[in-house]
Amino acid sequence: MQFSKEVENMVCVAKGPKHGPAPIPEEGKWVQAYEIKDINGYTHGVGWCAPQQGACKLSLNVKDGIIREALVETIGCSGMTHSAAMAGEILPGKTILEALNTDLVCDAINTAMRELFLQIVYGRTQSAFSDDGLVIGAGLEDLGKGLRSMTGTIYGTEAKGVRYLELTEGYITKLALDKDTQVIGYEYIKLGVMLDNIKKGMSADEALKKATGHYGRFTKEDGVVKFIDPRKE
Repeated sequence: MQFSKEVENMVCVAKGPKHGPAPIPEEGKWVQAYEIKDINGYTHGVGWCAPQQGACKLSLNVKDGIIREALVETIGCSGMTHSAAMAGEILPGKTILEALNTDLVCDAINTAMRELFLQIVYGRTQSAFSDDGLVIGAGLEDLGKGLRSMTGTIYGTEAKGVRYLELTEGYITKLALDKDTQVIGYEYIKLGVMLDNIKKGMSADEALKKATGHYGRFTKEDGVVKFIDPRKE
């Protein structure tokens, strides 16, 4: 290590107390993190690409500074989707510092990784106060039954109003309108559940019927005057 002449000529002054880093909450404990291996936590973060035309929700489960589980969910261009496939292979097994400095190709995924890094090293994780944190597999459980991302796709115009296309429950097939032509309910198909039943040998018609449900008011007795297909009407 090299020193300037000015520093070499300085008188040595004792440093005094050494308090170390401020403790951060990690999985039910207060931890003074000195090294990457001191970091633990499960959390989510969102990133966006440079032209802000797409976004990535990234979920990481970190144990002893190493990413043990990664869930990558994207909405945007096809390149982003394929970058997510690559990131899902690359991230598990890396330390969070390695992952921060890994080119995950897509700006949105890289930005999400940066945001998660900040959350995790500052102790702002979802599992900060959960004893022993969350098990490996918690990311998969976030997807719920059918193992599909919960996506909201809503379209609306001033001239023709709103169209619900996809909500938490699934793919929207019908909107129920009242006498004022306001939306008061909808019919949905849980695509993940339907496809799982078909894979198990159930006929497509029966699988479709079992995966179909509705939310809100959906009968004439409830005030429904008209049903519309949100993609065609």
